[in-house]
Amino acid sequence: MTLPVINAFINFSTGPSFAQALILDTGILDTNALADAVTVDVSDQVSRIETTRGRNSLSDQFQTGALTLRIIDQNGDFNPQNVTGPYYNLLTPMRKVQITATYSSVTYPIFSGFITSYVTTYPKDSEEVAYTEIKAVDSFRLVFNAQISTVTGATAGDLSGTRINEILDEIDWPASQRDVDAGLTTLQNDPGSNRTALAALTTVATSEYGALYVDASGSFVFQDRNVTAGSIGGTPTIFADNGTGISYFDASWILNDVLIFNKATITRSGGSAQVALNQASIDKYFLHSYFLDNLLMQSDAVALDYAQAYVASRAETTIRVDSIVLDLYTNNYNTGIIAALDLDFFDPIKVITTQPGGSTLEKTLQIFGVRMNITPNSWRTTFTTLEPVIDAFILNDTIYGTLDYNVLSY
Repeated sequence: MTLPVINAFINFSTGPSFAQALILDTGILDTNALADAVTVDVSDQVSRIETTRGRNSLSDQFQTGALTLRIIDQNGDFNPQNVTGPYYNLLTPMRKVQITATYSSVTYPIFSGFITSYVTTYPKDSEEVAYTEIKAVDSFRLVFNAQISTVTGATAGDLSGTRINEILDEIDWPASQRDVDAGLTTLQNDPGSNRTALAALTTVATSEYGALYVDASGSFVFQDRNVTAGSIGGTPTIFADNGTGISYFDASWILNDVLIFNKATITRSGGSAQVALNQASIDKYFLHSYFLDNLLMQSDAVALDYAQAYVASRAETTIRVDSIVLDLYTNNYNTGIIAALDLDFFDPIKVITTQPGGSTLEKTLQIFGVRMNITPNSWRTTFTTLEPVIDAFILNDTIYGTLDYNVLSY
């Protein structure tokens, strides 16, 4: 059985630098930077890797990605006080770390980020193994730490993608580490208030009804609402337990009210509150309210469109796949391995599960979270899934939606 090969690199470059190190034969051209100090391949010392990237379903925001990298450290190389160690004076927080996987001559990014801590555990007796556990986060942490006030070049009428680039320019984020859609929403002037760069970016992405996240290679990605809604209409990767698709280890199906919202209040900066509600949903599920303030669309009419679209997309609920787990150690699992390494946010998947008595559960959803759990003897990839942030049929009606979908506004 052929399995992916893990590649783990730590870049102890001097001074802060956003770009990851360019490792010959594994780096991404025009994305990575040449390392200016020690770049270490620790692949053969890895005993466990855990990565988590994804979106909080309630806040509708992607979260900071995290990595736990456990390295066998029998020689004390990662002891910061080991003056004879190879990394003495290099073991500091915010050094860069990259995890990739190579399979069938293709190298896939798994995680790129910045080290926050080194925790070393030494053996209590001769039979235990010493190891260092490295914790890291992705680039979201860096823009959270960066404070801004004014945004150079920002003017009223900017499209959302233009404003995203202007904010990233303000903190000198490399152009090579961005994938920014033009956007569809025109914005007000930047408020010029003191805030984190992440807060500024998130406000723009929310005003677009789009998505902002860091991908597995460490680049910022901004997708407009055409992508966040429309990608569900693409050809899904099919996972099934009946032989009609890629097999899987486990699928968790859930039916609850967590994602129901039947009243939305959206307020732009300097505007009045725009409210949309679905009375039929309120009568059925009780009131589930949603509020957003200080967005940057230019008119109250667009804010109302946002509220209407949100309620139209969330007024009902159906059973969905909360998560699906792939076991890469399954025999003859080529298509499953490629799916586990290649699929990412907003990719559509269809999951089919056979139920007792011969009935089936079947749903097409988007991926909104990726978690990897890897050891020398196991590899499981978990996809968390959700329905689209905004339903494509609502998006295609007007800017966001209209009253045709049983939405009442006032």
